[in-house]
Amino acid sequence: MALISAPKMLTATAFSQLFLLSTYSILMHCYSSEAAVRPPQTTEMVLYFQDIIAGPNANDIPIVGIPGTAWSFTQFGTVFAADEPMTKTPDPRSAIIGRARGMYLISALDGSSAQAVFSILFSNRAYNGSTLEIQGTGKLLDKVVEYAVVGGTGKFRFARGYATLETIPVDEVHAVVQFNVTVRHD
Repeated sequence: MALISAPKMLTATAFSQLFLLSTYSILMHCYSSEAAVRPPQTTEMVLYFQDIIAGPNANDIPIVGIPGTAWSFTQFGTVFAADEPMTKTPDPRSAIIGRARGMYLISALDGSSAQAVFSILFSNRAYNGSTLEIQGTGKLLDKVVEYAVVGGTGKFRFARGYATLETIPVDEVHAVVQFNVTVRHD
């Protein structure tokens, strides 16, 4: 009796192994074919934020700070909200291609650094409805500040990369922020 059931057991085991190997091979082929068809893309772009910190058109304002102190861009603990138009060129009258919305916190005790978290929401034809998510800490007085691109949606799904920001003062309440972005995405 043991001699009869042993060959059946080997056949079932061999069949199971062959079935698992075939299934694994098919799945690996599907995944490797998909990866070969859609390699990650790299996109580089230059955008300009129109940053206005005072007056009737202010788009970058303090929303909370230490009670009894003046809320300012150098006061530790001050939180700012921003909703800035993004333009194609430094000229504030140039085409709006989206908005930069988010907040930042003066995060260093000496007021020298800010922690920023914001989204770039595109409204231009090429990227309409897509977003890039930016975050990081930057020194306020540095000429160029670098932040991480930690994600995105739409055409920038699975985005990873970096962005450099350079502020170009216009007057005491208006500045243009040149935003150079390099991202890899699907």
